[in-house]
Amino acid sequence: MSNLPRLPPEAFAKQDPTPDVLFYAQPRFVTHIDDAAVDAVTDLYRTHLPTGGRILDLMSSWVSHLPAEIAYDAVIGHGLNDRELAANPRLTQRFVQDLNADPILPLKSASINAAVICVGVQYLQDPVGVLREVARVLVPDAPVIISFSNRCFPTKAVAIWRSLGGDDQARLIELYLRHAGFSGVAAYGVVPEGGQSDPLWAVIGRTVATSDGQAVSPP
Repeated sequence: MSNLPRLPPEAFAKQDPTPDVLFYAQPRFVTHIDDAAVDAVTDLYRTHLPTGGRILDLMSSWVSHLPAEIAYDAVIGHGLNDRELAANPRLTQRFVQDLNADPILPLKSASINAAVICVGVQYLQDPVGVLREVARVLVPDAPVIISFSNRCFPTKAVAIWRSLGGDDQARLIELYLRHAGFSGVAAYGVVPEGGQSDPLWAVIGRTVATSDGQAVSPP
C-alpha cells in the first residue's frame, strides 16, 4: 500500500473484508445518485473532458454519465461486473479488475486524455497507488475528475471515508491526488447539501508536464 502521512493502515479497512468481486458478482442496473446529481456530473464532464479524446471511466457501470452530444475517440470502462459494463453503450473497450487486489492498470503509459471516477473512490484501499497508475496512463496536462455524493455501500467503504463528511471527504481526495503526483488540485461543492437533490462534490487534478511537454512520472 502507498503510505499517506499520519494515516495508519486501519484507516483503509472495511467492515466487510471479503473480496469485492463477490459483493459485485450480481449486476446492479441502477444509478447510485439521483437525476439532478447525474446531470451535474454530466455538466462537469461537458466542461472538463476533451472532445474527441480517449477517456478512462474507472469504477464504471452500465452508464457513464457522459454528455450525449459529444463524441470521444474511445471510452474505456473499468468495473467489477462485466454484465454491467457490457450494457454500457458509451464504452468502446472494457475490462474487469479488482483494484484493491491489483492496482496496475492494463493500459499503456500516456495513452489516455482524461480519467473519471464517479461515486467509487470511497471503496479504494490503496487510493494513492491506483491514482499513481491513473497518472501514468494519462497524457501531460490531462484531467482526472473524481465525483462523489453522500451515498455508499457502508460495509465496503473504507473506515476513514465513513468517519468523514462531504467537505472533509473532498479534502481527503485532494490529499490522495497530491500524493499521487497530480497538480492544480481543486475541490468543488457542485450540488449543495440540504437541497432537494443528492449533494455532489468533485475534486479535479491534472497531470503535470516538463518544459519539453513530456509527462512527469508519479513519485
